[in-house]
Amino acid sequence: MPSRRSFMTSLAVGAGVAAVRPAFGVTPVPPEVKTVLNGPVGLQLWSLRVDLPKDVPGTLQRLRGLGIRHVEAAGLPKGTSAEDFRKSLDAANLVCRSAHMPFERLRDDAAGAVKEAKTLGCLFVVCPWIPHDKAGFTADDAAKAAAVFNKASQVAKGEGLRLAYHAHGYEFLPAPGGTLFETLVKNTDPAVGIEVDIFWAKAGGVDPAALIASLHGRVPLIHVKDMKKGLELPPGSSGAPEDSDVAAGTGQLDLPAIFKAAIKAGVELYYIEDESTKPWEQIPVTLKYLSAMKL
Repeated sequence: MPSRRSFMTSLAVGAGVAAVRPAFGVTPVPPEVKTVLNGPVGLQLWSLRVDLPKDVPGTLQRLRGLGIRHVEAAGLPKGTSAEDFRKSLDAANLVCRSAHMPFERLRDDAAGAVKEAKTLGCLFVVCPWIPHDKAGFTADDAAKAAAVFNKASQVAKGEGLRLAYHAHGYEFLPAPGGTLFETLVKNTDPAVGIEVDIFWAKAGGVDPAALIASLHGRVPLIHVKDMKKGLELPPGSSGAPEDSDVAAGTGQLDLPAIFKAAIKAGVELYYIEDESTKPWEQIPVTLKYLSAMKL
């Protein structure tokens, strides 16, 4: 998988100037995609990591043309302020309610991270990855991360936002008393939410629906995707071949069961995240599946 951290810190300079909506001759904005889910369906902008750095205004307008209105940020365009990026989002009629922030930023500058997210219009600040060495994620890593999250959560709460952690797969290995993920959850304040990525939950070795159900009230956000049929990954996996991420409804995940659990657990936002090399092909297929889905 390409480095999410590098994307979050090195989006291209071409995004520097916010888009300006033309006054005349504007193509009508399509209605937002509707589903039976209990919250809007949006897109995690990491999905557009190839095109977004080249042309932020054009890429955002193209995305809005698919019927998506909500996005989750994956970093600011290089050389662009949060204020400028917010203008680009506004010009494209997009709403950003969640933003990924690096662990180090939350550890060392939680106030700055929260301020940036608030400028974008966010309600959630999400940590997408806990740094750990090649030997693997450990109970000590989990305990230290929990302390960082608890402190950053208080900063977020003071500004009316909520902190969450995006689980990736490496956390689901055994640990004393359960799994490393359970160690992390037990040591974090209940105010710290969990963003369940259903692909990486499966890759890590757990049932996504059961995981969401077990975290009732702590899962405000999920990442929607599907896993290629026949793919088997070792427990604790946090990486997969490029063709592993397929359009929703075409893979092996039991999406109806997952979404039923999500609705029951009170999930508020559903972000499609397409980590394939062909997001513009797969995202419309995913949207078609979601809009036709009956639970």
